[in-house]
Amino acid sequence: MTMPVARVTATAAAEELVRTLQAEHGALLFHQSGGCCDGSSPMCYPQSDFMVGDSDVRLGDIAGAPFYMSRAQFEYWQHTHLIIDVVPGRGGMFSLENGRELRFLTRSRLFTPEEAANLAPLS
Repeated sequence: MTMPVARVTATAAAEELVRTLQAEHGALLFHQSGGCCDGSSPMCYPQSDFMVGDSDVRLGDIAGAPFYMSRAQFEYWQHTHLIIDVVPGRGGMFSLENGRELRFLTRSRLFTPEEAANLAPLS
């Protein structure tokens, strides 16, 4: 049996920062920003501070934190594997990594035809 292919994953550096933030803030969630003030950064929030709506889809989890994107944005990105990484720089204005001189960054690539045939279902 083939294992489902994750729609979103994280680098070891991103997972380490998520665990640090979880230790400080408790349960977290991510929402892929669609633009505006913080560009298209993955934004990290305490779960209690962000209301997920009917227009959001859950792509999966990274380091135990659910990762969401708006349904409209997902229509464009549905064929794309998102890889959440950490790079030097300032985090998104409202994202929890702000002030650490590190920021989350979304890298991406298209799924191969084999991966696309075995994608994990949205939750």
